Amino acid sequence: MRRHSTWLLPAGTLLALLAIWQLYVDASGVTSLVLPSPHEVARALVDDRATLWHNLVRTGLEIVLGLLVAALFGFVAAGLIHLSSLARRALYPLLVASQAVPVVVLGPVLVLWLGFGLLPKLAVVGLVCFFPVVVTTLAGMETVDPELIKLMRSFDATRWQIFTRVELPSALPGLFTGLKLAAVFSVIGALFAELTGSSGSSPGLGYLLNVTVANLETAEAFATVFVLSAFAILLFALLTVVERRVLPWAYQPKEIPNR
Repeated sequence: MRRHSTWLLPAGTLLALLAIWQLYVDASGVTSLVLPSPHEVARALVDDRATLWHNLVRTGLEIVLGLLVAALFGFVAAGLIHLSSLARRALYPLLVASQAVPVVVLGPVLVLWLGFGLLPKLAVVGLVCFFPVVVTTLAGMETVDPELIKLMRSFDATRWQIFTRVELPSALPGLFTGLKLAAVFSVIGALFAELTGSSGSSPGLGYLLNVTVANLETAEAFATVFVLSAFAILLFALLTVVERRVLPWAYQPKEIPNR
């Protein structure tokens, strides 16, 4: 029963919100150009499924590749900051300061530098996802039980052995936490990148959203947002499944010692 409640309760809440949405549209008489009803959005999802899928493939590729780039560079940066006090003093303040730069500013600038292809979108998604991966992975490395490190030192383990055999496994749950956070942020980054740097030759859901809003196709715009949100949820769920398979020990219930 508890297992079913993990998806029944959110599904019930979503259905209730959709019902309220539909009742509001019917009762208020608001035009579909301003707020389409749920059944109009559903019809747009069905009628435009080929266009939505074609653009989703492009956006999904940007998001997945951007996440992989952020995971690689974020993991390396976290390890470097953890192992080197010089790197911590030199890099960590810059990483924090980089989050003050708005994403909407980066998109046009990167398009000017890198063109309208895939590369500027990857750069934006990677930059958006990089910080949460670094922070959570670094936190995982620094929450190692000190007794384990003392035990390794008692066996004359080198600094590299302590890092690879104790601190690195401890950082993996943090890495997956950062990736799950980044999965949500990556969708926002890809959307901003495509809104500012896509064309008919390099489409995507952000480009499609631009076109539908400009043409006052509000139901189609809502359908585009729905597909983008569903992809983010699916990516988050997939990362959760992979984490449970790769790190089963992280989900084992912890025993509370008797006193």
